[in-house]
Amino acid sequence: MFKDKLALSRLNADFPGSDCSDISHTQLPEYQDGVNMKDLLALKDKIMNDSVLVEEEPVRNGIKNIELRDLKKLGYEKVPNGDIGDQLLLQRQGSQNSSMSSDSGSSGEPKVDMELMQMKKRVGLLSGVALIVGTMIGSGIFISPKGVLQSSGSVGLSLIVWCLCGVLALLGALSYAELGTMITKSGAEYAYLQEAFSPLHRVLGPIPSFLFAWTSVLILKPALFGVTSMSFAVYVVEPFWGQCGSTDMIVKIVAVLCLFLITFINAYSVSLATKVQNFFTVMKLLAIAIIIGGGAYMLSQGYTEHLNTGFEETTDSVSMVALAFYDGLWAYDGWNNLNYVTEEIRQPYKNLPRAIMIGIPLVTVCYILINISYFTVLSKQDILISTAVASTWGEFVLGAAAIIIPISVIMSAFGGANGTCFTGGRVMYVAAREGHLPEVFSYIHVKQYTPLPSLVVSVILAAAMVLFGEIFALIDFFSFTAWFFYGLTMLSLIVLRCTQKERKRPYKVPLAVPILVFLCSVYLVVAPIIQDPRIEFLYAFLFSVSGLVFYIPFVVYKKRLPGMDKVTYFLQVVLMVAPSKFVPAE
Repeated sequence: MFKDKLALSRLNADFPGSDCSDISHTQLPEYQDGVNMKDLLALKDKIMNDSVLVEEEPVRNGIKNIELRDLKKLGYEKVPNGDIGDQLLLQRQGSQNSSMSSDSGSSGEPKVDMELMQMKKRVGLLSGVALIVGTMIGSGIFISPKGVLQSSGSVGLSLIVWCLCGVLALLGALSYAELGTMITKSGAEYAYLQEAFSPLHRVLGPIPSFLFAWTSVLILKPALFGVTSMSFAVYVVEPFWGQCGSTDMIVKIVAVLCLFLITFINAYSVSLATKVQNFFTVMKLLAIAIIIGGGAYMLSQGYTEHLNTGFEETTDSVSMVALAFYDGLWAYDGWNNLNYVTEEIRQPYKNLPRAIMIGIPLVTVCYILINISYFTVLSKQDILISTAVASTWGEFVLGAAAIIIPISVIMSAFGGANGTCFTGGRVMYVAAREGHLPEVFSYIHVKQYTPLPSLVVSVILAAAMVLFGEIFALIDFFSFTAWFFYGLTMLSLIVLRCTQKERKRPYKVPLAVPILVFLCSVYLVVAPIIQDPRIEFLYAFLFSVSGLVFYIPFVVYKKRLPGMDKVTYFLQVVLMVAPSKFVPAE
């Protein structure tokens, strides 16, 4: 008797569209290629009732274990699998079908080949660059890029800070390139923390990756998604209701509509989402080119008065210079976004480092030249008091054509929100696949191959924050946690260099690079707390570690809430999703 135990939700079956009540262990119908989704789900109860249970302990997805011999009668065999633990995939003997069929059988419903249920590689080099550039360059550079100038005190030092921040972001991203080409899983920080620390201790090792997923899924990603949609909504609403009193509720409604539109695009098709990202990134770069070209023209006309002030009034406070770096690095945030979708990148060993080496220097050059362009016609005081620097610059340089600027902000915000949605849902998807969140969040649509459940949860959280929460306060007080996890990720690279010395590394950075970024991350966690200590930082920290309350029972002891199998069943039927698996890059 086989002793192997199998999770029923991992079934890779091909059944005809007949009534499941006719299926027994002694008399089985002929097989067809594909599987009817409803028949597969309905078969669950029949198998559980007729099979001999090995034990009563539930597996991770809440479905009881059954003996392998019962499934071999149904035409299955155990196949090797690279997943963590003793999770096994089932494959029907002799199944060679390499695509999902929707025309076999008479029901007309999608046919699922579970062996193929994995994220498709639809992100090429151009889409990778667009994802990095489109999420790094948000609406902030058009609206209010004054944080660096205010803290540095002078034009000269502010430009140096912008340049050095770009260098630091590039070093961090290159460290992520080593991790991403070595560990070709999506999820960025989550996957790398899990890989580095989980083997060190069965209980304590997975805690960093779990807390990252906890904080990112519940706060950071939805809040960033919501804030970007709010920027989009403000510029859409202002031309129509700008003079009609309070527009807060209208802005929120438009922001929520933006959230759901972007989520629909990302749920419908990865290809469509990348095309949208590519288009809006190109539009954003065209707007930046207009600003840079206008600045170059003004320089040619002799407008150098404000640039000639150089280092006048430069601050002599080390803490203020550090704060300038803090503001600048947040403008570069998004340099790690491509690592969230590593499993979907074509030839990640080549395209991941290449996209980083193209995208981040491009953003750095854009930031420096945009600021120079602003300084051609605006003084330091003009920039500090302006609520929309690019619009002020446009009125002076472009005249009647200044309408280009708010349109550019709208496109920039929409593209940034699309990129945030595209990457944010992957954290939940990967964490659920590893057992740190309900497994149904790791399921993907059987036809579109998109992580539909995780996208739905993400947009619900983002919409709730927009409508009912203090979303900007959340960003302010949880921002230091992002650099905390960046630092931990750099530490994970150092740990992997020691614990997995012989592992293949298609791309490798000097060890000094992650050490430098780690030290900068430590400082950036401590700096805002020392500079402006507030009780809200303590609340943010307590929320982050409160995830341990759920980690111990649900991850360590693998407890489950009553009725989770029914919830999983319901969501599979309604959303037409199925379990997926990780396939290492070739």
